[in-house]
Amino acid sequence: MTIFRPVISLLVILALGACGTGTTTAPQSAATTAPVAAPAVKHQNFVIVANPLAAEAGMAVLRRGGSAADAALAVQAMLSLVEPQSSGMGGGAFMTYFDAATGKVIVYDGREVAPAGATDTMFMDEATGKPLPFDKAVVGGRATGVPGALRMEALVHREHGKLPWDSLFFDAEKTAREGFIISPRLGRFLGIRFPQLDQPDARAYFSKPDGSLMATGDRLVNLPYADFLKRLAAQGVDAIFAGETGQRIIAKVHQAPFPSAMTMADLAAYKPIEREALCGPYRVYKVCVPPPPSSGVGFLELLGMLEHTDIAARGPGDPQAWFLFAQASRLMYADRDRYVGDPAFVSVPVAGMLDPAYVASRAALIGTTAGPPPVAGTPPGAVLTAADATLEPAGTSHFIIGDADGNVVSITTTVESIFGTGRMVDGFFLNNQLTDFSFSPREVDGRPAANAVAPGKRPRSSMIPSIFLDAQGHFAGAIGSAGGNAILAYVGKSFIAAVDWGLPMQEALALPNLVARGGAFQGEPGKFAPGVLDGLRERGIDLRPGQGEDSGVHGVIIRDGRIDGGYDPRREGRVLVEDPVR
Repeated sequence: MTIFRPVISLLVILALGACGTGTTTAPQSAATTAPVAAPAVKHQNFVIVANPLAAEAGMAVLRRGGSAADAALAVQAMLSLVEPQSSGMGGGAFMTYFDAATGKVIVYDGREVAPAGATDTMFMDEATGKPLPFDKAVVGGRATGVPGALRMEALVHREHGKLPWDSLFFDAEKTAREGFIISPRLGRFLGIRFPQLDQPDARAYFSKPDGSLMATGDRLVNLPYADFLKRLAAQGVDAIFAGETGQRIIAKVHQAPFPSAMTMADLAAYKPIEREALCGPYRVYKVCVPPPPSSGVGFLELLGMLEHTDIAARGPGDPQAWFLFAQASRLMYADRDRYVGDPAFVSVPVAGMLDPAYVASRAALIGTTAGPPPVAGTPPGAVLTAADATLEPAGTSHFIIGDADGNVVSITTTVESIFGTGRMVDGFFLNNQLTDFSFSPREVDGRPAANAVAPGKRPRSSMIPSIFLDAQGHFAGAIGSAGGNAILAYVGKSFIAAVDWGLPMQEALALPNLVARGGAFQGEPGKFAPGVLDGLRERGIDLRPGQGEDSGVHGVIIRDGRIDGGYDPRREGRVLVEDPVR
């Protein structure tokens, strides 16, 4: 079992309050003192998910005495059906798990991996020597990585489950067999010309008898998925990695264009990884995130820089607060993009990126006006790598589950971009996760990119399912989001709003988004308070509308012993909280 033990250097990050003391070095408003160390809370069942059918499926498991690990499987199975544009059985996930009995935080890595036959130039055009256009690569067979979400969730079920495996998929199977009403969100994506929707599988699945695509309000039946779930319940997780489903996955990814090198041996060899959580203090909390290949180190670096500012004394109506957040985000992304990759293949300077002196030096670059895009720093222990060329579009789903014993699951799950590759097997979409690698593997001088493709390698991820604890080690909250490379900004904004500005979680998530990365400042300009946009322009930031999929932040924080949960209003989420039946 993984030991919950923060990296020592994290505990002394300059300007981070000593964990559990409440000490800070930045001025705080009265609101900032609101989220003090949470008192022990009576354990309740809660589910926070991006779709009401998935929320109900998870709660139904908890009502039967199931654990958070049990409910996670039920939620994932339903999301694969009703939110196929975002996640599914053919994708991957990261889970951060709080074990109430031991107080440990454990990370489970279900990230997809490149097959043994992958090469670092597989997304390069042989004729031109240039990277493939993303809209061509995304629907190719080689875009699919060996899926890991279900095998990871099966591992968590073995370690923390209470109910039998074969009892967890009934609701999703029944809904697939009887059909569900296409929601406005899914209907909106069916009305956009994504390249995936031009693929034969997606086209056939979503087409009406007259050949037009389905829309909001139509009933969608998925009998192949219902049959798959029935086999999955009976056969266990090998139903997806072996036998007829596995063979169909291999056949599908071998189809043109850009056929994959994946084999049945690659499916059989996949193993989820149980990792030590990466934890550091912020205000009165200990924040725990997944380590590389997740970008959790970037999130902690962002928080470290912000504690060198007076952002906590400000609020959502203050343009200076947003300026500070934007500038710290740009610095963080510059480092994240340059250095983070699969630690089994590259040396990621995690301790260096969180070194107190280094964090302070980066924070000192925030300045008073936005200038040219910042370059990556040189944290202690860093090995110079090539400039990053990763194209990481929006996608993904995040959910949080707490059970009657106090265990909590924070999980971000994905098929990468909208509808994955557009290729389907047994009623679920296959991921396009390998396009999360850098298409250009090296610089002209031969320096490799940290996130270059390699056989058996996991692509860098922006997914940062987070859990934070109070000074006594009690569960104090969880947060995570969808949104591709914007995830760190979405989670950062919401976390600062809930913790530093004392906003109720629902209000924190509803605040407008601002994503500052490189030379781009994107977000929701129409949602900011009067004067904020003008103030940002005076500081050199001209905010433009952002990417179309928007955020999908879900969060919970314990306030005065009560669960304060929220769902992103840009999606169709639900927060369900119930007292357990003993």
